[in-house]
Amino acid sequence: MFKRPLVTLSAALALAWGGGVHAGELVVSAAASLTNAFKEVAQGYEKAHAGAKVILNFGASDVLLQQIVKGAPADVFASADQKAMDKAVAEKAVRPESRVDFAANQVVLIVPADSKAGIAALEDLTRPEIKRVAYGNPASVPVGRYTKGALEAAGLWDAVQAKSVLAQNVRQSLDYVARGEVDAGFVFATDAAIMPDKVRIAVRVPSQTPVTYPIAITARDAAARQAESFVAYVLSPAGQAILSRYGFQKP
Repeated sequence: MFKRPLVTLSAALALAWGGGVHAGELVVSAAASLTNAFKEVAQGYEKAHAGAKVILNFGASDVLLQQIVKGAPADVFASADQKAMDKAVAEKAVRPESRVDFAANQVVLIVPADSKAGIAALEDLTRPEIKRVAYGNPASVPVGRYTKGALEAAGLWDAVQAKSVLAQNVRQSLDYVARGEVDAGFVFATDAAIMPDKVRIAVRVPSQTPVTYPIAITARDAAARQAESFVAYVLSPAGQAILSRYGFQKP
């Protein structure tokens, strides 16, 4: 199995002030939902660029941004929604002219694969026997913001919020459902696809805003040229083919 180092918040900050990133290494901070796809993208980029080394850091988009703002090293930032990237621009954490959308996704409601709850519509989440519903914290997780918008549009936000189990990122929401710790959960379609034996899609959720992923080069100068090269690879036919294999769509 192909493995690549992942950088946690504490480790990233340690790198920032302890000097753990070496010349020629490219640090890419990417939304948790990109984990599987970007591991392969990074591998493909390294094969196409002799001597290149990509260090991947995955997490909730807003958390990644705060890492960057606080000084953690990052050369590329890939977010799961536009709001997180808007914040990155406002914080002068990225170069606005480098911002570009590279993928699209869809929010889905999933249930454990063996669920007998009969959830087939968002309204079913209000039934009294449905006790726990997982989704990303809307304050810091893009899938949580998409979820809140969809539930508000359906007039169900207050009822579902009362049953909420907040996740720190979309993969934690997926894990809650996969382990049967909640009755249902909101994730991206690409997340549901990686655990077909553990979860199944109950509802494809209409989003009030398009689920698009922007990527940008950070204001850090250490590997700016290599960062441009990596973004170009993500946008290239080879990069887009990898994303497509993991269920991402063109923006």
